[in-house]
Formats: sequence, C-alpha cells, structure tokens
Amino acid sequence: MKQFSSVLLAVCFLMTWAQAENHVRVYSEIKHDVSAPLRDMAKTVPVQKQFNRESDVRRIVPTTQLPQSGSPAVADVNGLRPAVGTTAGLNFDGQAADGVAPPDTTGAVGATQYVQWVNSEYNVYDKTTGTKTLGPIQGNAPWAGFGGSCQTRNDGDPIVLYDKAAGRWFLAQNTFATPYTICIAVSTSSDATGSYNRYAFAVSPTTNFPDYPKWGVWSDAYYQSFNAFKNGSTFNGSEVCAADRANILAGNTATLQCFSTSTTYGGLLPADLDGTTAPPSGEPETYADWSDTTHINFWKFHVDFVTPSNSTFTGPTQVSVNSFTQICTTTRGCVPQPSGGEKLDSLGDRLMYRLAYRNFGDHESLVASHTVKPASGTAKAAVRWYEFRNPTSPTVFQQSTFQDSGTKSYWMPSIAMDKQGNMALGFSVSNSSTDPSVWYTGRLSTDALNTMETSNILVTGTGVQKSTSNRWGDYSTMQVDPSDDCTFWFTTEYIKTTGSFNWSTRIGSFKFTGCI
Repeated sequence: MKQFSSVLLAVCFLMTWAQAENHVRVYSEIKHDVSAPLRDMAKTVPVQKQFNRESDVRRIVPTTQLPQSGSPAVADVNGLRPAVGTTAGLNFDGQAADGVAPPDTTGAVGATQYVQWVNSEYNVYDKTTGTKTLGPIQGNAPWAGFGGSCQTRNDGDPIVLYDKAAGRWFLAQNTFATPYTICIAVSTSSDATGSYNRYAFAVSPTTNFPDYPKWGVWSDAYYQSFNAFKNGSTFNGSEVCAADRANILAGNTATLQCFSTSTTYGGLLPADLDGTTAPPSGEPETYADWSDTTHINFWKFHVDFVTPSNSTFTGPTQVSVNSFTQICTTTRGCVPQPSGGEKLDSLGDRLMYRLAYRNFGDHESLVASHTVKPASGTAKAAVRWYEFRNPTSPTVFQQSTFQDSGTKSYWMPSIAMDKQGNMALGFSVSNSSTDPSVWYTGRLSTDALNTMETSNILVTGTGVQKSTSNRWGDYSTMQVDPSDDCTFWFTTEYIKTTGSFNWSTRIGSFKFTGCI
C-alpha cells in the first residue's frame, strides 16, 4: 500500500499541462492490469454488512431562478391519450436494501446478461429469464488484488454501461476519501462475470471531491463528468474527462484528459451512444446541463490522445427551451408520500441520467429529462423531456412536461430512444395516497410531436420511506437492448415495506409492439 501511495503522489506531481488556452490536463494512469474472472474474485471479497447510513451528502449544483414569462411549460397531461403501446417483457425485483441510501440504481443490458449495480453491491442476471447468475457482489470486487483505494474503498455512485460497439462491459466508481481516485474496469469479453482490464487515475486538484460521477460511451473515449467540491464542501465547477477507450479495450497503458468548467455550471452529462451506427467520424462528444430555467447548455469535447495540445472543450452553447420552474428550491425533500413517510428528494437541480444519443443516418438525436414543477394543477413534481437534433449545432426538435392530471408527483426520470425513434421514459411516482412506485410512458415516432402516451405501471409500491435523510434516487437508468435495439430496460427504486433504509429496486423490460 505504501508503494501504491507513492506512485499516486508521483503521478500527481508529474501531471502534464498542455497549452494554457485549452487548460487540458493529462494524467498518466496510476496502474493498470488484467483481473482474474469476476466470478472467482467475487468469492474472495465477501459482501460487507452495511450499517444504515447515508451514502454521501448530496451536494447542490448551482442554478439560476429566472422570472417566468408566459406559460411555464407545455403540459403533456397523463391520462388524456391512449395507453402506451408496449409489450411487456421481464419484470422482477433487483437488489434490495443494502444499508446505504439512496441506492444510486444503475443498470445495463448486454448480449446475454443484465447487470444492476446499487451503491455497494451488484448482480448479474440472465436477460432471457431474469435468473440471477452472480451476486450479490461487493461493489469493489472487480478491483480485488489491484491495490490502492480502488480495492479498499466501496464508496458508491457507481455506473455500469455496455459498450455496444465493442461488446464489453464498463464499470466505474470514484473513491471518496483522499487520495480521490477514478476506478475503471472494462471486461475482456461480452461476459460480465469474466476478466477485466482495470485502471486507476488520480483526481486533481487533489482537494476536489469527485461528486456524482456520470459516464458515457463514445467512439473515441469513455467520457466522465463529476461535480468538484473543494475540500468536500465548496462547489468548484464541473470536471469532464476522457479516458482512452482504444488502449483500455486493448489492455494497454492509457491516459486520461480533463477540463474544468467555471463554478457557474454543474451537473453536466456526457452523451452515451445507443444503436449500431457510430457518430460521424471525428464528431466530438457532447455534454449538456441546465443552469437557468430557460436554456439547456451544450459543450463539445474533442480529444486527441496522440497530441493532447489539440484537445479542446468548448461551450456552452445555449439552446432556448420552454421555461420551467425548478422544484424543491428551499428544501431538499419536497415530494410527498402517504402518512408516515418523509418528504423525498427531487434532485430538481440537474439533468437526469442518461443523455442518450442515437445516429439515424439522416439525423442525430439526443434525448434528456429532468424534474420540474408541473405547469398547472396540484401535483408537486413533473418530468420535463426533450429531443434535440444536430448535436454539432443543437436545436430543439420536441419537448414537453409530462405530468399527472391529479396530485401524483412524477420524478427521478430516465429516457432513451429505440432504433425506430420511439421513446421510453421511466420515473418514480407518489403522492399522499400512493406509495412510491415505478411507472413508465413512451411515444411512437409517428405520434404528434411534444406528446407522450398514457403511462403504464411497472410495479406498485406497498410502503413508505421513513427517516432516510429524505434521500431518493440519486438516479435511475433506461437502456436499450443491443440485441434487437428495440427492447427497453428500466431500473430504479421503490418501496415495498415501510421502514428506514428499507428500499427495494425493480428491473423491467418492454418494447413497442411495432419494433422488430
């Protein structure tokens, strides 16, 4: 461990700074290796009993509340349109409460498997039957024997993705005690239980706590964002980084390149590639966020791993959207549950995971969503969703606020698009008489623009959350199956049994009946 720490310090001091006008920072890896098969490593890292605790204090990203002009949103009211025209697939419980809240539920679907990861544990399922084939696995098990904080820490905020073009699994989590470290593991095959190429990179400046990391797969790199908090408390802007995908896939020495935003911006999301058609050659990665209630901001990250001084991070380009009102501005928890339950966190200060990208050949689309105050009525929370086109010069193609016609709150969304351009939008649901549940809606590409169909229930909650610091989420994940490019997979939390630190999670799949 002393040897590992000395290498880390050396990396920090040897960090290369490129041209000052670009402010790019290039990091050599602390270490990389190839692991034993995960199915074997999991046996050596027993799942640790967690004592009920908040996983990490959720830190607020900056936003600007602007005066509303005209209608605050275009309302797309649930219940006024035909039921969402999907065919159900699997629908089963995922990982149950592990003693940490919130679960930070993330999941991805591969060739034959579905992997779900919550804060401290994850599981591998057969995607045809839903049978668990491995798990629960301790969250840091993929780094068993690796050394350093990637091996010893299991701090949560995980991300699991499936690199569809390469047929590889991507696992990542940051460590939340100094020295802060970015831990990456990419499978050597399409089997999530096999061996992994493992990497560790230092976070710098070393005082920047790497909060709420998110990842996206692009053709030339694995792209990350996180909110940097100096000494764990003072917001210090967003950090965006590109990890050398080609060398990581090959198991070679790899580098990481990073830029920082000013403290005006936070909660950036990297685009994540869906489908079988790659972005146009040389197209930079897109990042997006919202920092005021009338615009979505876009950035472009062009990375050059051969000549880092050519790398650029440019933006923001502001795209006007229908104005909206932020929810929960004075208190973190404001989403109601039935009697006995605490108010739940909306995370209304950021775009929600994922920023899903798809190249249709004749156009490119990005879809995104976040939680807002409903445009009208008495519900507390609603979901704003967007489709943007032409990422190199983004424009709004369609947008709307999906809300209940009564008092139900919709929040914690995730959105994606299939190969036909149909969309699916999953979210949490509750009000004073509805236990926290999981619903989804969607739209056909032929539906009238700016509309969603009437939602469907994935699972109905049967309890309320109590005394869990109001935490909920902190994210959910909608993915598209690479095998048919039609089937959506959604995972998030719900409440099955009333209690504290007592959440459940659900995994469900479905597709539009016309997509084959």
